Amino acid sequence: MDYKKSVIYEIYPKSFCDTSGNGFGDLNGITSKLDYLQTLGVNMLWLCPFFVSPQVDNGYDVADYYAVDPRYGTMEDFDTLVREADRRGIGLMLDMVFNHTSDQHVWFQKALAGDPYYRDFYIFRKGGPDHTPPTNWQSRFGGSAWEYLPQQDEYYLHLYAVQQPDLNWENPAVRQELQKVIRFWMDKGVKGFRFDVINQVSKGAYRDDPDGDGTRLFTDGPRIHEFLKELNANSFGRDPAIVTVGEMAATRLESCYRYANPQEKELSMVFSFHHMRADFAGDQKWVLAPVDFPAFKQVVFTWQSRMAEHGAWNALFLNNHDQPRIVSRFGSEGVYWKQSAKMLGTLYQLLRGTPFLYQGEELGMTNGDFPTLSDYRDVESLNNYRILTRRGLSPDDALRILAKHSRDNARTPMQWDDTPKAGFTDGTPWIGVNPNCKTINARAELADEDSVFHYYQRLIALRKQYDVVSDGDFQPVTAEDDGVFAYARTLPGETLLVVCNFYGEDYTWQADRTLDGFQVLLGNYPAAAPTGQSIALRPYEALVLYRKGAQA
Repeated sequence: MDYKKSVIYEIYPKSFCDTSGNGFGDLNGITSKLDYLQTLGVNMLWLCPFFVSPQVDNGYDVADYYAVDPRYGTMEDFDTLVREADRRGIGLMLDMVFNHTSDQHVWFQKALAGDPYYRDFYIFRKGGPDHTPPTNWQSRFGGSAWEYLPQQDEYYLHLYAVQQPDLNWENPAVRQELQKVIRFWMDKGVKGFRFDVINQVSKGAYRDDPDGDGTRLFTDGPRIHEFLKELNANSFGRDPAIVTVGEMAATRLESCYRYANPQEKELSMVFSFHHMRADFAGDQKWVLAPVDFPAFKQVVFTWQSRMAEHGAWNALFLNNHDQPRIVSRFGSEGVYWKQSAKMLGTLYQLLRGTPFLYQGEELGMTNGDFPTLSDYRDVESLNNYRILTRRGLSPDDALRILAKHSRDNARTPMQWDDTPKAGFTDGTPWIGVNPNCKTINARAELADEDSVFHYYQRLIALRKQYDVVSDGDFQPVTAEDDGVFAYARTLPGETLLVVCNFYGEDYTWQADRTLDGFQVLLGNYPAAAPTGQSIALRPYEALVLYRKGAQA
C-alpha cells in the first residue's frame, strides 16, 4: 500500500458497532460495516486494542497480546475481518501497546511472585527515606508514577495507570518477546502497526526532575532509535509493504526527523501532539481556555516545513480516541456545525502526510453529553476530577472541564441512525449515546449529498486523484494572517491552494498571489472561480483551488 496516497480510518472497537447485544462493540460489528468504509474510500483500518484486558484503560492495559478479548469476539472473527477487509482492498493496522502491560499480564504476575527472570521485565526500584518514591516523576493520569509494594518494600514504575506497569526495554528478552508479537500478527495478515507512546520506552536516568514532572527524562530517551531500528529489523521491516506509525508523546521535532525518515529504517510516520494543545493553558490540559489559533497554525506550519526538509513523513489528525471531538473544540456545534466540520476536514486532510480519520469524524460527531460524574468511564478523566476537586475547584467547575477535555467525548457510540441507541447496540451501551444522534447519524448523511460524510468522501478522492496532494511540496501562505489558515501544495506545473476561514464570521482574505486561473475543486459553500487577489470568505468557509501551469 502506498501510504502517501492513503487515508487511514481509526476504529475504537468498543464504541463502533455491537452485534452481540452486550453493549460492547465487537469485531463482527466492524466486519458488518466494511461496505460503509469502502464507500467512504479509506484504505486501512487502525483498530484500537481488542486483546484480552481488564479494561482499566479501555484495552490499553493488555493482559495477553496473542488473544482476542471475548467481549470483542474470537480469533475466528478476527480472521473473517481480515479476509473481508482484504476483499475490499482495505488493510488492517493494529495498536501495539509496548510501553507497558496490564498488571494482570502473566509476566507481571510472575514478577510479583518473585520470578527473577520476569522481574527484569519491569522496572522495580527502592524508594527514598520514609517510603518516598524513587523519583518525583508523575503519571500521565495524575499522581506519582511509582507504586509502592509493601511486601517487597519496592516501587514499580507506571507512567500511566497504576494497573499499567512499564516494561523494561533495557532487557533484550523483553524486546525479543515484543518482536514475536509483531510477527504473530503479521502472519495473521495484518498490514500495519501503530505503536502506543513508543518514544517513552527508553527511560534514561532514574533521577528527580527539579524543573518538571519527569517528562523530559523519559521522552525520546538515549536508546530509542536503537530500539526502533532493532524492532524494525526483526519484525515489520521484513515486509516492505507494512505501514507503521508511532505515537510520540511530548516528543521533540528533531527526534521525529529520524523516527519518520525512511533512510533511518525506524517507522513510516509519526503522530505528534503539539498542535492539539492549542486550547490548553500552557502545559495545562485540565483548564478552560480559548483556542489559540495563531499558535495552532504556527505549530502545524513548522512541523510541515521542517519534517519535509528532513525527508520525514507526518501522520495527520485532529481527532482520535484520546482527543475530544474537533468540531466541539475548534469549530461550532451550533448554526455553523456542518460548515465548520467540513472546514476542519479540509484543513488537515490535504496537508503533507497521511491523514488519519477517526470514527464519526466523517459525520461531524460532537462531544458527548455527560451531565453527571457517573456518566464518565475514562480513568484519566476520573483521576483528574479528583485532583481538581482536591485543589478546591467546585464539582460543577470540575465537570465543566471534563465536558470539554475528557477522552470519553471521543468514545461515545458511533451514530449509525436516529434511534435512541444510535443503531450501535440492541443492549445497554457501555457508555452513553450522544442525544444528537437524532440529527447527526450515518443513515441520514448517506442520503444527503451535502452531508459531512459526502464531503469527506470527496476529500479522500482528491488525495488519490491528484499527485500534488500526496507528493507535492508544502508552502505556508499568508502565515501572518490570524483569520485564515492557508497553504499551497506544489509540483512542477501544478498548484493546489487550500484556504480556510477558521472563524464563524465573514472575512476578506488577501492572497499573496493572483488567483486568476485557479478552479474550485472543492468547497463547503457554493463558490465561483476566484479572480484578483482577494476572496470574501463566509463563516468557516473552506476552498480547495487548483491551477495547472506555471506556478505564481
